[in-house]
Amino acid sequence: MIEEISIRDLGVIGEARLPLGPGFTALTGETGAGKTMVVTALGLLLGERADAAAVRSGSPQALVEGQWEIDEDGAVAERVRDAGGDVDPVGRGRAALVLSRSVSSEGRSRATVGGRSAPVGVLAELAEHLVVVHGQSDQTRLRSATAQREALDRFAGAELAAVLGEYREAFTRWQQEQGELELLVAERDRRAREADELRADVEEIERLAPRRGEDEELAERTERLGNIEQLRVAASQAHELISSQSLGDVQDVTALLDAARRAIERVVPHDPALAPVAEALESVSFAVADVSSQLAEYLAGLDTDGSVELEAAQERRAALAALARRHGGSLDAALDFLDAASGRLLELDMDGERIGRLTTSTEAGRAHALELAERISALRRQAAQRLGHAVTEELSALAMPDARVTVAVEDRGDHTMNGKDAVAILLQPHPGAEPRPIARGASGGELSRVMLALEVVLAGTDPVPTFVFDEVDAGVGGASAIEIGRRLARLARSAQVIVVTHLAQVAAFATNHLTVVKDVDGSVTASSVRQLSGDERVAEMARLLSGLPDSESGLAHARELLDLARAGST
Repeated sequence: MIEEISIRDLGVIGEARLPLGPGFTALTGETGAGKTMVVTALGLLLGERADAAAVRSGSPQALVEGQWEIDEDGAVAERVRDAGGDVDPVGRGRAALVLSRSVSSEGRSRATVGGRSAPVGVLAELAEHLVVVHGQSDQTRLRSATAQREALDRFAGAELAAVLGEYREAFTRWQQEQGELELLVAERDRRAREADELRADVEEIERLAPRRGEDEELAERTERLGNIEQLRVAASQAHELISSQSLGDVQDVTALLDAARRAIERVVPHDPALAPVAEALESVSFAVADVSSQLAEYLAGLDTDGSVELEAAQERRAALAALARRHGGSLDAALDFLDAASGRLLELDMDGERIGRLTTSTEAGRAHALELAERISALRRQAAQRLGHAVTEELSALAMPDARVTVAVEDRGDHTMNGKDAVAILLQPHPGAEPRPIARGASGGELSRVMLALEVVLAGTDPVPTFVFDEVDAGVGGASAIEIGRRLARLARSAQVIVVTHLAQVAAFATNHLTVVKDVDGSVTASSVRQLSGDERVAEMARLLSGLPDSESGLAHARELLDLARAGST
């Protein structure tokens, strides 16, 4: 709900403050006094395009500020916080929100939301939850097929909402499974080729059966086998020098160590200090004997057919190196590829089973979604008849007694998240005329009244808290104007209603009456917007009725009209 709007340097308005609040607010004033500028100001706050021509001549910028009361934890408050702004709690779950918009004389625009600068698009997002504006030249409400379908669905109530929610879940599952199935079928040949290639690679690796680290082991082995004669000669020479009977007159190391040990042991009794030397020589002898055994064992282990073994090791190394080059550059990479390829191959080999399973599931999901769509269509057609009848009844009292509104629900030929229906609200302005979409089947004044009739009927289901009507009463008067006022008052029982009007019959039903007056120089200043009550309101009503605010007959008629409105609003 809008609490107040402040305007500065917009059009003819130099400065104005409009106290609004709940209920039905009527805004009246002389022609050219700036009533419509109020709607322009509200449009700026709701994210409409800024026009530098709207800035008051000689002023650097126009500024509009609006104060709203909103749900503290509702969708609007959440979006404001997302944009970096804030709301001020006022108690009982309600909060105050301030929106502002400035437009420079060069056309630059700036918006603030909850005290923080924000893109103008944020204002437009908030507008969807805050205000519906009906202007005679700018009928935006319910012009789109989507908005008309949503209006019908709200009117249809909880039963349709429940079925629609179930349908959307079923439709989403169906579309997801259908997409997966189509992808599998479309890529079946490619996936089959991929499986064949992977199978060949896996079979090659498994046939070679490599082990991690085997390439390093083979490198060491080929190095040894490639130098086997040098190794044999060196080991033989060392073994002979350590312990051999074929050195002729030259004693080997073992014999020399034994001779040295015995020489020391003979003199140890004469000097015990040599005992550790004898023990050390004995220990060295044991160590040399052990080395001799190792060399003998090594010589015995050298393959006598080393060339054959070397050739086999080199062939194995070459095979492993080729495998590594094809699969990542190393043997470990090739083995990692084997693990991954085996899992992928298992997945691909199950494509046939998956396609069969998805085909069955998709067919069942489609059948379920189509069944729910049929139920939705039936509920919409029932609601469409009720809605068309209710709006037609409203129009009969709004100077359109011969008009008829119908709501068409037709099969659009495909299914979406909202079912299979195309919804269109049609207007037949008089008998014999062809029903046409409401945006094309009515004049500006008629369209405003159709919108009013719709809003009155939908008021109980529409979540938007504020409705603004600009010249909704154009082209009517007398009893029809009284009925317009009566219906606006009825709408104001469940929402805030703001009406720019030139008819006393409409303004009489307002619970808050504001008037805009021009100064002698044609401008509108801070003191030019007044909240009327008592005799001031009677005088303004008389001016609207006869153009003479001081006429006794006009004043009497005004009082009578206000009494009628009060009686008709209770």
